Amino acid sequence: MRKRPAAALVPLLFLLTAASPAELARWRAQAQQVTITRDDWGIAHVQGKSDADAVFGMIYAQAEDDFPRIEANYLTALGRTAEAEGEKAIWQDLRARLYYIEADLRAHHAKSPPAMRKLMQAWADGLNYYLATHPEVKPRAITRFEPWMVMSFTEGSIGGDIERIDLDKLAAFYGSQPKHAHLRVAPLDAEPRGSNGIAIAPKITAPGAGALLLINPHTSFYFRSELQMTSQEGLNAYGAATWGQFFIYQGFNQNAGWMHTSSGNDNVDEFAYEVRLPELGPRYRYGNEWRVMNQRPVTIRYKKADGSFGERRFTAYYTHRGPIVGKALTSSCAPPPQKDQRICWVAFAMMDKPVEALQQSFLRTKATDLQSFLAVADRFKANSSNNTLFASSKGEIAFLMPQFMPRRDNRFDYTKPVNGSDPGTDWRGLHALSELPSVVNPPNGWLMNTNNWPYSAAGSNSADPRRFPRYMDEFGENYRGIHALQLLTGSGGWTLEKLQGAAYDPHQPGFAELVPLLVRAFDALPSRDPRKARLAAPIATLRSWDYRWSADSVAQSLAMHWGEALHKKVPKIEGEARNKMIARLAAGTSGPQKLDALSEALDRLTQDFGRWQVPWGEINRFQRISPAIDHPFSDAQPSVAVPFASGLWGSLASFGSSQKPGTKRWYGASGNSFVAVVEFGDKVRARAVSAGGESGDPKSRHFNDQAQRYASGDLREVYFYPEQLKPRTTRVYRPGE
Repeated sequence: MRKRPAAALVPLLFLLTAASPAELARWRAQAQQVTITRDDWGIAHVQGKSDADAVFGMIYAQAEDDFPRIEANYLTALGRTAEAEGEKAIWQDLRARLYYIEADLRAHHAKSPPAMRKLMQAWADGLNYYLATHPEVKPRAITRFEPWMVMSFTEGSIGGDIERIDLDKLAAFYGSQPKHAHLRVAPLDAEPRGSNGIAIAPKITAPGAGALLLINPHTSFYFRSELQMTSQEGLNAYGAATWGQFFIYQGFNQNAGWMHTSSGNDNVDEFAYEVRLPELGPRYRYGNEWRVMNQRPVTIRYKKADGSFGERRFTAYYTHRGPIVGKALTSSCAPPPQKDQRICWVAFAMMDKPVEALQQSFLRTKATDLQSFLAVADRFKANSSNNTLFASSKGEIAFLMPQFMPRRDNRFDYTKPVNGSDPGTDWRGLHALSELPSVVNPPNGWLMNTNNWPYSAAGSNSADPRRFPRYMDEFGENYRGIHALQLLTGSGGWTLEKLQGAAYDPHQPGFAELVPLLVRAFDALPSRDPRKARLAAPIATLRSWDYRWSADSVAQSLAMHWGEALHKKVPKIEGEARNKMIARLAAGTSGPQKLDALSEALDRLTQDFGRWQVPWGEINRFQRISPAIDHPFSDAQPSVAVPFASGLWGSLASFGSSQKPGTKRWYGASGNSFVAVVEFGDKVRARAVSAGGESGDPKSRHFNDQAQRYASGDLREVYFYPEQLKPRTTRVYRPGE
C-alpha cells in the first residue's frame, strides 16, 4: 500500500471530520507511538509506548476489523439504537437511559483518576481517527466518540445486568408502545449462555508443565475480537476483547490468565414500594417515612420511516434503590387487606459503578499473580455477574465469585420482588471477599465452572452451601458441570493437549441420564402396541449409543430432535433457571410422553430430510455468509459440518443451533465463540480458535478462515512472543497508514 505523505494528511482529515487542527495533530502524533502487526490469521498485535498508546492502537485495529459491531454496542449501551433502527427500539433505549445519562457519565469522567482519563481519551481518539481516515465508513448514528461514552459499557460480558429489566413491563408502565412498533424481546431460547472455565495446578500436570487454563466463553458468535496489546508500561495481554472495549476481557499475560463465567448469584434485585401520588409528585413508603421520588426527563430520539427523526419524552422515576421499571401486585409491597387500594411500583437495583468497573476491567489485565489480581478485585468490587477462573505462572489457581455481592437478609426470597417498603429487605453494603464461596489453591489441584453453582467448583473441596446465604446461587448444578467433574475428579498428567481434548470431549451426561428412561418406556410397551414396530429401529440405535456426539452419528440427530420435542411437554415456570428446567425433563415427563416425543422427532426428521437416519453433521452446520449482526442463513449457501452440540445435554463444547427462517438444517448462532488453552510454564504457551474469523468484512480472507478449525476443534498456535510472531507476520503499520 502506498503511504500518503504526512503533510497531505491534515487537509484531508480536516475535510472528513469536525476535529480541530489541534485534535488532528494529537491523533497523528499518538499514531506514531503505535505499531500494529497483523499475523497470518489477521489478528492484531498492538504495541504502544504507553498504555494509552496501546488503547489508541487496539481500538483502531478493532474498528478496522468490524466497526459496525463497535457502534452497535454503544448504540445499545447509550440508549441510541432507535436513532438507527426506529421506534421498535424505543423501550430498549429507555431501559439504557434509566441508568446511563450523558450528564452523569460526563461527571463520572471528570472525577476519574488522571491515568484512567488518559485511557478514555485515547479510546475516543482512536475511534475518531479511524473514522477520519476511512471516509467510506458511514456510521449509523455515532459520528464522533467522546471519552465519557466508554463508561456506559464497562463489564464485557454478554447480556449485562440491565437486560434483566423486562421491556414489556417497562413499556406498560411508561406508556403504551407506538403503533406498529414491536418490542425488542428475544424469543424463548433454552440454549445456555455463559462459559466453561477450568484451571489446573502444576501438582496434577505432566512433569515440566505449569498451571493450565481453559478459556471457553459461550456467547453469540462474533461478539468479541481476538488481539494482543502491549506497552512499555507493563501491559502485555492477549485474548478476547468485546467489540468497542479497550481491555482484554478473557485472556492472559506473561504471568497470569483469567476466564469469566456467568454466575448464578443474585446480584440484582427488584424492590416493590408502596406509592402515593399527591399533586407535588410521587412519594414512596420506606419504613415509617414517605420519601420523595426523584424524577428526571428522558428524551428518546428515533428514526422515522422517511428518514426524518421524531422524539418520545418520558419522566423517569427513582427511589434510593434505583429506577422504577414497572408495577407490582399490592401483595408485593404489603400484606393486602380486603379491598386494598395500594399502588405498588417496582424499583430495579443493580451495580452502578462505571468508573470502578472500567478500572477493574483494565487493571486486572496487568496482574502478575493471584495477590495482585485479588488486590484489584478487592479495591473496586465492581465485577457484578461474573465468576473468574484464574491461573498463574506461580502455579496458583483460583475460583472467584463476583465481588459485587450485596449483603441481604437471608429470610427474604430475592428471586422475586421483595417489599422495599420494609427496610429489612434493603441492601446492607457488600460482602467481603472472604465471605464468598470462592476457592483458592484446593488440594485436589483443579477448579472449574460451567455456569453451574459454586459448590462443585473443586469437587469435594468446594465451599459448603450450608455456610452461605441462598442468594449466592440460583442455578444449581448442570450437565456440563457433571461432565467436567467426571473428567477432572482423580485425574492427573494434564498437558496443554490433554486440556484441549477435554474441552471437546464428546460425552453428554444429560442424554446418558435421559435416553435410558426412553428405552425403558419402550421396553414396557405391550408386544401388540403399534409403537413397538414403528419405534423399534430408532430405539435400537439409541440403545447401542455411547452418548458421544460425532458428525456421522445418527443417534445424535435422533436424541437432539427428541430432546427438543420433550422440552415442549414440560410446563414452563416463569423465572426458573434453565438448569432446573432441564432437570425436570426426567421426572416431569411420563413414559408415554417420552415415546410421543420420539415419534414427533421421527416425523420431523423425515419431513425435513426424507428419512430419520440422518448423520448429525448433515444437520448441524456452521455458516458465515454475511457481515450482518442479525446473520441470515441459507441451505443453498456453503456451510461446515459441526460435530459438537448444545451444552444443555452436557457437551462442554457448546453449539447452540436450530432451524432458521427458510432452512431445514440447523445453524449455530451461539456457543463456543472463542476457545483457548494456556500453559504457564517457563514461558507462556497457548492455542486458540475463534468462530469464523477475525474480520467482519466478507471480502477479507480472514472473514471465515477459521471456520474449519472451529468446527473440528483444531486450535492454532498463539503468537504471543515476538519470535513467534515474526515469521507469521503479514503486515506492519501505524494507525492511519
